[in-house]
Amino acid sequence: MGISDTTAIIYILAFGAVVVLAQSIAGIMFTVRDEKRRINRRLAMLDSGLNREEVYKELVRTTAAPKMGGQRWTNIHASMETFCRQAGLTISPERLIINTLAAAGLIWLISLVLISSARTGVIVNSAISLVGSLTIAILGAWYWVSGRRRTRIKKIEEQLPLALDVVNRAVRAGHPVISALQLAAEEMSDPLGSELGLVVDETIYGFEFKEALANFAKRVGSQDCHFFAVSVGVQSETGGNLAEILEGLSTVMRSRITLGKRVHALSSEGRASAYLLSALPPGMVSLQMIIHPATYTDKFADPVFWPVVGACVAVYALGWVMIQRIVNFKY
Repeated sequence: MGISDTTAIIYILAFGAVVVLAQSIAGIMFTVRDEKRRINRRLAMLDSGLNREEVYKELVRTTAAPKMGGQRWTNIHASMETFCRQAGLTISPERLIINTLAAAGLIWLISLVLISSARTGVIVNSAISLVGSLTIAILGAWYWVSGRRRTRIKKIEEQLPLALDVVNRAVRAGHPVISALQLAAEEMSDPLGSELGLVVDETIYGFEFKEALANFAKRVGSQDCHFFAVSVGVQSETGGNLAEILEGLSTVMRSRITLGKRVHALSSEGRASAYLLSALPPGMVSLQMIIHPATYTDKFADPVFWPVVGACVAVYALGWVMIQRIVNFKY
């Protein structure tokens, strides 16, 4: 196969990768636009004519793991799906993996075009550039999904005290707790409004209230929601003044949010430095592997190269753990 044939194949693969990536970006943009237009997705779906069961299946849709890899892959698939749900994404783990690989393939193909002029070591350089492309694509996907997840959980935790106040006032007025929760679900915007509505739907479908709250806490992934689920679940079994419990939870959550924002402001410079120092080494190494892989492939035969690489990886891992322990505050 000549150089012209190889270049043609590279262009065809690049075109395919661009199409997949453009489709993914368009889907994300349309999703963000729809989220801005609606106040509560669940209520909007109900207003469109869908019944409760159809809405519930749409919002709590789970995909079956491929029949490969055994139970371990099934557990990994379930964890990835839960992580994506907590980030507010409706795509399946398989689709996320395909999009990430498409982005990595596009970066790799661009790298192949840059290094195609080299006459020696093309295969080794291409393999090294592939590793760098995968690293950048995976890190980018991870930071994007985890960033969306943190933002969504933060918004839910800010909405939760207000929702508890709504439930508290409804309970004091004599409403059952399910009716009070439904009132809060109708009053609150997304993402908390739809999540509370799903709790009401699950109780209608036969779930115990405690179990529905546990599913809510698992779907959201927030520690405050877990506290709320446990407190109300215990009260439903042992009895007690639910209004006082909700009022105490609301007060504690507001105080915790205030303290968290204060700590967040005071530690912003340190966290920014930590993120930069954590992302810079793998980012620069991966970029160098993509742009000029010969920088590393020419040193493979050196007996000192691999021990130095192992030592650098160990030191980086130790530094990353120490930085995470310093900047992640518990309050």
